[in-house]
Amino acid sequence: MKIVVGIGGVTNGGKTTLTNSLRKALPNCCVIHQDDFFKPQDQIAVGEDGFKQWDMLESLDMEAMLGTVQAWLSSPRKFARTHGVHLQPGTPDTHILLLEGFLLYSYRPLLDLYSRRYFLTLPYEECKWRRSTRSYPVPDPPGLFDGHVWPMYQKYKREMEADGVEVVQLDGTRPREELFLQVLGDIYNSLLNHP
Repeated sequence: MKIVVGIGGVTNGGKTTLTNSLRKALPNCCVIHQDDFFKPQDQIAVGEDGFKQWDMLESLDMEAMLGTVQAWLSSPRKFARTHGVHLQPGTPDTHILLLEGFLLYSYRPLLDLYSRRYFLTLPYEECKWRRSTRSYPVPDPPGLFDGHVWPMYQKYKREMEADGVEVVQLDGTRPREELFLQVLGDIYNSLLNHP
């Protein structure tokens, strides 16, 4: 059995923290981070807002990401071995792939591959504060959050809702352990109820 779980949502909403906790708790679990598929900095366009357009789907090599997901789908055991994931002996032939990223539900070819989709949200002030406390390889220029990051998040969230993409909304202000236990319970229920 193969289960693909999406952990998407707002920047600094807790996606990576939740994903890492799930990876440690779930057997035969691999992770693909959307951030690993950013195009080189010199290929990121500067928009009308004056900022490099990091928070747009076009800044990512989504075909490469899809290819990586398809490699896992075709052989989860081989994928796990080549990515240093220890497969637990004696567990049922169940394999779980966690996809983590901020634009997981905007790329059509990936949409039908998910068994479960989660979407972390934060209020504007909390998100801005968390973003300001993070250090990135390419530091945020002044005004990026209000001028680009937050508007792009709102745009893609509206599009996702307009397209009727079904997600389980998660409040990123809730305690990490609470979110982890909710999603872990959902995944285990999916495993138990899977035909």
